[in-house]
Order: sequence, then C-alpha cells, then structure tokens
Amino acid sequence: MNPSARYDTHQLRALDARHHLHPFTVFKELAQKGARIITRARGCWIEDSEGRRYLDGMAGLWCVNLGYGEPRLIEAARAQLEELPYYNTFFQCATPPAVELAAAISGLLPQGFDSVFFASSGSEANDTAIKAIWYYWNLAGRPEKKLIISRRRAYHGVGLGSGSLSGLAPMHAPFDLPLARFHHIEDPYWYREGRHLSPEAFGREAARRLEEAILRLGPEKVAAFFGEPVQGAGGVIVPPPGYWPEVERICRRYDVLLVSDEVICGLGRTGRRWGFETCGFTPDIVTMAKGLTSGYQPLAAVAFGPRVAAALLESDLEFAHGGTWAGHPVACRVALETLAVMEERRLFTRAGSSPGKRFARRLHQLAQHPLVGEVRVLGMLAAIELVADKRHGTPFAPEHKAGIRCRELALAHGLVMRAIGDVMVLAPPLVLAEEEIDELARRAEATLDALAHVLRQDGVWP
Repeated sequence: MNPSARYDTHQLRALDARHHLHPFTVFKELAQKGARIITRARGCWIEDSEGRRYLDGMAGLWCVNLGYGEPRLIEAARAQLEELPYYNTFFQCATPPAVELAAAISGLLPQGFDSVFFASSGSEANDTAIKAIWYYWNLAGRPEKKLIISRRRAYHGVGLGSGSLSGLAPMHAPFDLPLARFHHIEDPYWYREGRHLSPEAFGREAARRLEEAILRLGPEKVAAFFGEPVQGAGGVIVPPPGYWPEVERICRRYDVLLVSDEVICGLGRTGRRWGFETCGFTPDIVTMAKGLTSGYQPLAAVAFGPRVAAALLESDLEFAHGGTWAGHPVACRVALETLAVMEERRLFTRAGSSPGKRFARRLHQLAQHPLVGEVRVLGMLAAIELVADKRHGTPFAPEHKAGIRCRELALAHGLVMRAIGDVMVLAPPLVLAEEEIDELARRAEATLDALAHVLRQDGVWP
C-alpha cells in the first residue's frame, strides 16, 4: 500500500486551517488554499500526503545537510532517549552530551573559541549574543556602548532583539520594530545596487557604509556589527571579494565587536566549516543552529572568542539568561553524531570540492535563460535572479508575482525552490549525489521554461 494512503489529506487540511497558525503566513490565504501536507522523506527527497515526490532543493529550511533518514542520527536520538531523555543545565548541573558537544564545537573553531552557550534556535542564539554583548560592555565599564549595526535584507531571527537585527521591512512594521538600539546599513548586493562599479570596488564601497554609520552614531556608542557571511533569506547575497576583510578592519579600528551569524552558512554550507573562513575574516562571536543537528533536533549555540569569553568567565555578575531546553541531551547527542558523520564523510568541504563545483557549473548554465539576470553560487548556496529585461536587469513589477509563480511551477515539476521576492533560492542537502545535482538543474530549467510560457500567456513578458 502506498504510505500516503494512510493520510486523509482533506481532513488534515481542514484541521490545519482551523487550528494551526503557520510562521510567516497570511492566515486567511492559507486557509483558503490548504497546506501541503508532508508525510515522509528519504535521502534528498520528500513526499506529500497525496504521494507526490519532490527533490528538496532547500534541505528543509537550510538545515537537513545529511538528508532525511540518516540511521546514525536516528539511533543516536533513540539511545539518548533511553539513557537520559532530559535534564537541564541550570543549578550547576550538566549532562555528558552537552559537555562533549561544547568541546567538539570549540574544536571546530579558531583557537581561543573555548566557551559555548546553548539555545534552541538561531533566533535564540542571536538574542543571546545581543545580551552577551551588552553584558560585556557593562563589565568593561563602557555602558554607553550599546548600539548594534546590521544590514538591509539581513535575517537574524524573529525575537525582539534578533527581529530588530533583521533587515527585512515586512518583519518590522506589524510589530513596531526595530527597537531603538538597532541600526541598518545597505547590504553588498552588487547585482541590484552596484553594477556601476566592479564587484571589488563595490565591495569596498559597501564596507565603507559601516564606517560611515559608526562615525555618524559615534564609535563610543557602537557595540557590535552582526552579519551573515552570505545573506541567506535576503536572497543569497554573496559579498564581493574583499568586502569582509574590510568590514573586519573597520570593526577593529573602532573597537566594535564582530559577530558572524553562521546559522545558514556554517558547518559546510559554503565549502568550508564556517562561512567566515570562506569569506576571509575572524569574528569575536559565532552563532550557529540549523545544520548543527541536520535539522533532526532543535539546537543552537553561541561560541565566544577569547576577548568576550574572558570577561564572561572572570565576572562576579550572574549571567541571568538561559532556557529550559538549553543543552538538551537528546539534541546534543544528535549534534555530536552529526559532526562525526560530517567529519568521516568529508562533508564539511564537499560543497567546495567536485560535487559543489558541479552544482555551481550546472546552475550557472541557467544564466543563459532569457528570464535570468544573474546566478549566484557559493558552495551549495545558490540564487537565480528573475528579471523582466535581461539586458538591463529590470525586475518584474511586484503585482506579476514572478517568484511566487516560479515556486509553484517548481513544485509542479517536483522541485522545492524558495522564492524570495523574484529570487529563486536553493540550498540542497550537502549529501546531494552528482546525478541528483543534474536532476535538480534539469527541473529548475524546466520550471523556468514553464514560467516563461505562463508570463507570455498573461502578456507580462515578451
């Protein structure tokens, strides 16, 4: 019997519409349309309740790096549930998985990153980093140093602090964000903002915007700069060469802490262990989540470099922060096994080796399509920029919903791609086989051809 036959799709959709509020959703629109019910998955493929199979080009939500159904992760969770399903890390307690994972994470980072704090999501990790930064400057006797700078189109989470860090306008207006201490500068989006310059020159110009903001706000007041090495949910914005080293130079000059948000970019996604390694800079604080457990358990971490860690460890003031699930033993055991599998199978560097190069080559071929203005690829992160006019890079009018249409057509072709405006984004599992890379590219091209046909029928594209 087809496993999907166990599910009554109509009933599940009705219950979902009545009781389940989804993230980032216009609730009444989804209730009218009905959710896609995902019921099972194996390897790089997912299946819905009606038996349709899709190649998962987004690794769940940028996270299922080892693919679905990895036996070692399942067994790690099972064994830990039997031995110790839960205990907290409050009240001077620890569990073996939390202790071992903190040490393992430290071993993956540059020398001096010896202190790790656990949370349950990237949002919580970045909120933790914000509070730790303010705590640090208070300990340093500089309580006026509290302003934090991030970038437009940044995504750092959805908490009051992490949501204020994020630079996506639709996340701000409904909730009266950002909070007062948070400021945003332009991002290094060369295709949209900088084609009047070479990528290298634009990278330097984009970095200088940080210096201008620090000087405008006052170096004595600016506490930190947060950045994703590659801006994921902003549209896979790959920074031009030289951008990040210049950002680091500016931060050091004005005594501003530098935070690398590795929630998407970390743990092999860019072809090295960390996005900051790929982009050529060294941060003071690193946040991580998603791929830490390959998405099998909710877990995040914040790693502190020597400067900040020393202040935290030497302080007599309680760090009054933490959550019930911080260092959850099952999540930490799964993370330990995830890191072991990645090391043994050389997955930390797979996106920068032959499979990653094949992924880049096959996707760059799509840049010839008349609907595509630019293809951006770094490791196994990719963006396909849809344009109405290829020669001038003119975007489609918002009412044409080119990206949303492309996403739906991709699903019809059995491929999960994410639409960020009119940018189609891909971040498949790192274990994607070479023949699956080719299949992904074929389905993406078929999707673009179908989109061209639909747009021509509607008279919105030549």
